[in-house]
Amino acid sequence: MGLPQRVFYTIHEAAARWGCMVSDIAGWANTGNLRLVTGIPPVECGETRAGGLVQFQPVDILPIFRRCGTGPQSAHLQRVRPLDETDWLYISAPADGVLVSIGDVLILGQDVQSFEDAHNLFGRIAEGAGLSEDGDYDWAAMHVEITRRVFEDGLPASQNEWIRELQDWFAARSDNGNFPDERSIRRRLKPILEALQFKRRMR
Repeated sequence: MGLPQRVFYTIHEAAARWGCMVSDIAGWANTGNLRLVTGIPPVECGETRAGGLVQFQPVDILPIFRRCGTGPQSAHLQRVRPLDETDWLYISAPADGVLVSIGDVLILGQDVQSFEDAHNLFGRIAEGAGLSEDGDYDWAAMHVEITRRVFEDGLPASQNEWIRELQDWFAARSDNGNFPDERSIRRRLKPILEALQFKRRMR
C-alpha cells in the first residue's frame, strides 16, 4: 500500500514540477485556476477571528512573486479567507496584518491534482487505449510518467516493483486493460536506471 496523496506543495515545488515560474502560478491563482494558501496564527477580523489554513489573493502581496526574482521574500497579508468560507475577512489586529514568507505559500495537493488533470499534465487523462498514434504503446508518455514518479515520490524499492507500477499505469490508461510485457518495459527502463546509477540496487 502506498502513501496517501500529498496534502501540500510549496509554490516552488509546484513551479519546478510544472516547469514554470512562481509568477505564472500567482497569475493562475489570481484568475481562479488555483488556490494559494498558507497557515496563520489566530488574528482578529473585526468581530470574528481567523486562523489556521487560509486562502489569500496573490495580488495582495504581489512583490514576492516578481518574475525577475528581485522582490522581497515576505509580505504582510491584510485579508484572508478560511477554506470553508466564501467571504474575505480583513485583518484588524494585528494592525500590520500577518507576515507571510514566500516559502510558506502552499497549494493543496488536491488542487495540484485537479490542475494537472484539467490541463492533461503528465498524461494522467486516458486517451485511447494507452497507445500512440502509430499503434504502439505510448512509450513517450511512459517516460513522462517516470519523470513525474521520480520527482514526486522518488525511486521505488526495486526494478520489479517499478515494472509492475508501469504495467498498472498502462492498464489504467487502456480501454481494455492491456499493458506491455515485462521485457518491453525492462528494456526501456534500463538506460534510465543506469543514468541514475541504481543498476546494482534495483534488480
